[in-house]
Amino acid sequence: MAATKPLKIGLIIGTTRVHRIGPEVATFILDTLNRTSPTLQSPQKTTIDRIDLKDHNLPFFDEPIIPKEIHSLSGYHNDHTRLWSQRISSCDAFIFLSAQRNWSIPPELKNAIDYLYHEWTGKPAAIFTYGGHGGTQCAEHLRAVLGAMGVRVLERGVCMAFEGSEFRGNALAGRVVGLDAAREGGFWAGYRGEFVRVFEELVERAGAVRRERENGAVF
Repeated sequence: MAATKPLKIGLIIGTTRVHRIGPEVATFILDTLNRTSPTLQSPQKTTIDRIDLKDHNLPFFDEPIIPKEIHSLSGYHNDHTRLWSQRISSCDAFIFLSAQRNWSIPPELKNAIDYLYHEWTGKPAAIFTYGGHGGTQCAEHLRAVLGAMGVRVLERGVCMAFEGSEFRGNALAGRVVGLDAAREGGFWAGYRGEFVRVFEELVERAGAVRRERENGAVF
């Protein structure tokens, strides 16, 4: 009997600003999960792919055909789209990690989402946002966009608010804010339990969707 392929969760860093804290926040989340997630104590069952939009450097959408009408990799015109499609297709579920930009979604994240369609459809996703007030408007808009594409967005997400003026100033300037998953009582320590709870639910949903697909479900 063939071994079960591990579930892969894509953690998408949704901002590409020159000065940003997205990578530090992603590391904080990953370190927290690796330390405390029951699921990740069995790494052969679940892996996390850290996906930084800055590494893909997608231009403003430039495909000649709308993604909903494309059903195979060969249907894409550009190499950068095919690479993006392959990366997203390889994942069973996603954590969208994003700062809030002018009360909404950063345009680079919206652009990256809009490049594809069927690669997202039917897959579960969780939304993690951060900002002065936790990025709640970004989370709300992102939920609507993903829902329209058939993504199964979890009801529960995590919205992380900046803690104090010094933290806020460092975050907005893209300086290190001092997140440490091993430090008790550090910045955003109170969110660590939420990361794990949402992640465990996401993995459970991803496993259920995979079983649906194996039983012939089409999304």
